[in-house]
Amino acid sequence: MALVGRKAPSFKASAVINGGTIVQDFSLDQYIGKKHVVFFFYPKDFTFVCPTELHAFQEKLAEFESRGVAVVACSTDTEESHWGWLQMSKNSGGIQGITYPIVADTNKTISDAYGVLNGEYQYDEDMRLVASESMIAFRGLFLIDKSGIVQHMLINNFPLGRSVDEVIRMVDALQFFEKNGEVCPANWTKGSKGMKESHDGVAAYMSEMA
Repeated sequence: MALVGRKAPSFKASAVINGGTIVQDFSLDQYIGKKHVVFFFYPKDFTFVCPTELHAFQEKLAEFESRGVAVVACSTDTEESHWGWLQMSKNSGGIQGITYPIVADTNKTISDAYGVLNGEYQYDEDMRLVASESMIAFRGLFLIDKSGIVQHMLINNFPLGRSVDEVIRMVDALQFFEKNGEVCPANWTKGSKGMKESHDGVAAYMSEMA
């Protein structure tokens, strides 16, 4: 079920913050009323495509922060796995230098709540747990406003990495709409014209953003 327009599922889980500190009961609720949130899932620690995305978000972290946006990552690995990967250098395939929080969805309930968990599971006649696929998260991404409402979501299959620049564009579009009440046409970028419905019901281009 699409989460756009709905309250982002709440959770509390272990996470690694500031590149190496493990905390308990991490929650996105701490940002409500304070910051927009980009919450993204990746499949697994110690893989190949995932570190390119994690580093790409870190490289643009200052741009997110300048917009009042918190970046938070999540996978179904444990907090200990996250911590270990954070100790490995980028040249060795690690994610050393990542400072934004990485949530440990060890019991997979967060991925399931956000609709990004791959595979299905059931119990066979001998009451053994059987999974149809690896129970890991797809590359899901959710842009959440200050009220905790999901305004944008994107889910990619495992081989398809995401564009961080496109995520920033979506942040800019949301904040432009929130500030000006004007909608953003196709391929809109920061500094471009917005649109709003005129009195006769015809959409008209408006002036440049102040």
